[in-house]
Amino acid sequence: MESLTSLSCVQLAAAIRERKTKCVAAMEAVLERARAVQPKLNCFLRIDEETALAAAHLADRELARGYVRGPLHGVPMAHKDMYYRRGVVSTCGSKILRDTPASATAKVLEHLDAAGAIQFGVLNMAEFAMGPTGHNWHYGHCRNPWDPERVTGGSSSGSGASVAARANFAALGSDTGGSVRLPAAFCGTAGIRPTHGLVPVENILPLCPSLDTVGPLTRTVEDAALVLQVISQRNLMERLEKPVAGLRIGRPRQVFYEGCDAEIAAAMDASLDVFRRLGATVVDVDLPDFSRLSALAAVLHAAEANPFHDEWFRTRPQDYSPQVRERLERGRPTLAGDYLKAMQARRPAIADFCEAVFSKVDLVHGPVVSFQTPTIEETDISTGDAAAEMLGRFVRLTRPISYLGLPVACANAGFTSAGMPIGMQLIAAPFEDATALRAGHAFERAANLALDLLREPNFGGDQCA
Repeated sequence: MESLTSLSCVQLAAAIRERKTKCVAAMEAVLERARAVQPKLNCFLRIDEETALAAAHLADRELARGYVRGPLHGVPMAHKDMYYRRGVVSTCGSKILRDTPASATAKVLEHLDAAGAIQFGVLNMAEFAMGPTGHNWHYGHCRNPWDPERVTGGSSSGSGASVAARANFAALGSDTGGSVRLPAAFCGTAGIRPTHGLVPVENILPLCPSLDTVGPLTRTVEDAALVLQVISQRNLMERLEKPVAGLRIGRPRQVFYEGCDAEIAAAMDASLDVFRRLGATVVDVDLPDFSRLSALAAVLHAAEANPFHDEWFRTRPQDYSPQVRERLERGRPTLAGDYLKAMQARRPAIADFCEAVFSKVDLVHGPVVSFQTPTIEETDISTGDAAAEMLGRFVRLTRPISYLGLPVACANAGFTSAGMPIGMQLIAAPFEDATALRAGHAFERAANLALDLLREPNFGGDQCA
């Protein structure tokens, strides 16, 4: 068998069920890999080696008795450090919560536990999930496996980096304005932001409940479908192999290609050619005003993020990094009337988008970002108008979709001449998560050889195959 850490989540789960490998062997392999990449990437905040190995031994004993907990039996996973587990500290990437054990366990972790997954650690993230680049001024910045000088995307920085580096089989991220999609794009993984409300958010860090979603970052779209099926308790895998012939793929006339980098635009064209070869139809489509949707999302984010922080902001302002403190300060003057208008505009905006777009196409296709992966240094802007401008640039193609609550599957669509991944997103109608996943899965299988997607990161020259 090939190296265990090179297997996808689905492949490893099958190998364990078929007794081709043991849970302990898989855990030992991923722990060794995690220890090796951590000094270079800083993607883990904690690795729980002793408890993880004990759980893997138990999982092997259960298999020996013929008991399989579920479809992820024995699969090692680490998650963004904002999913609470009773009695365990979740820092949420902050200084403020680094000594506070959780009082309850996140529902999504309970679902993964029941399916047999074994959590072996927690992952770096932007402080309180408030940052699109992957910077963290308390625990150190997370680094991109393809080039450690470049950003991972945030706020699920460690989730994207650990999976891309083959130091994790799957990771939960979260997505309020793009925090699954951005790390997926910059790190070259798959991922999905589910339809808002599809996945339970009990006992996790709240950022903006009207926009918050829980989604996985994984090695393949197939893996993303399996993990999402587990955490949502919805049947998604049965539709995954359905052909995409006949699907209508929308290529936006507006926004997505305005000022788009030439290499990214070329990769998008190549990915559309793959869909054409699979029998899908590519249709140019007009989109509603993205700038308005983004502004409405920003109002919700500013108004809803602040109440959670009120007491700490009053008593411990020095314990926030300058960037997060300024973002909270900018949101404090939000008027109740503006918030109500943003909430009231949401339902008609969703209806208008579905009528204008999904009456004509099944999916909207485009890049996750329109610019090449920047460096950590050039995005290390903590305060001021430059930081706000950078935030807007990162989420320009993701935050409007968050406001609409639509599902978005992401896949790697190739590489730049600098060797950095290029992210593709597939946006579907509400609760058509399976359609987005099905298309992404078909694309991955068809494109892996044609578009040279089967590379592994080399940490800027230090090969780690």
